[in-house]
Amino acid sequence: MTDDASVITLIRADAEPHLAPARELLREYARSLDVDLCFQNFDDELASLPGDYAAPAGQLLLALVDGALAGCGGLRALADVDYANACEMKRLYVRPAFRRFGLGRVLAQALLDEARRAGYSVMLLDTLDDMESARGLYASLGFEEIPPYYFNPIMGAHYLKAELD
Repeated sequence: MTDDASVITLIRADAEPHLAPARELLREYARSLDVDLCFQNFDDELASLPGDYAAPAGQLLLALVDGALAGCGGLRALADVDYANACEMKRLYVRPAFRRFGLGRVLAQALLDEARRAGYSVMLLDTLDDMESARGLYASLGFEEIPPYYFNPIMGAHYLKAELD
């Protein structure tokens, strides 16, 4: 849980010892979805971390609140889509005890800032229909609904885009 006196720290999870807690959070994230992420090769993604999230084209961030592991989020380059110079925000997750205090916004804004620094023109993401608060957060950060940019077998998926220029 956070309050006004809490200290939020963002850490780049680009090597050990930060990859083990990143895997822990990403597994927790996957369990929270109640869907099978095998179509996204999720197990391979975890095994190869930082993988596509490695700098300079990507980034994987961990959020700590007063030293406690609280959330994560990543960005990666995205080729073969209808948007030039695109990246994708992935795996934004905040542990339940740390929700409703703005940590998701801190992580999402940090990823947008990292994408701008990396020189991307647009950031894409997908989210699920039942993630209403996440969709509200994304809308407040300038994301707009777009047609699907990849195949997702999960019904009710939403595809979003934010211009970074």
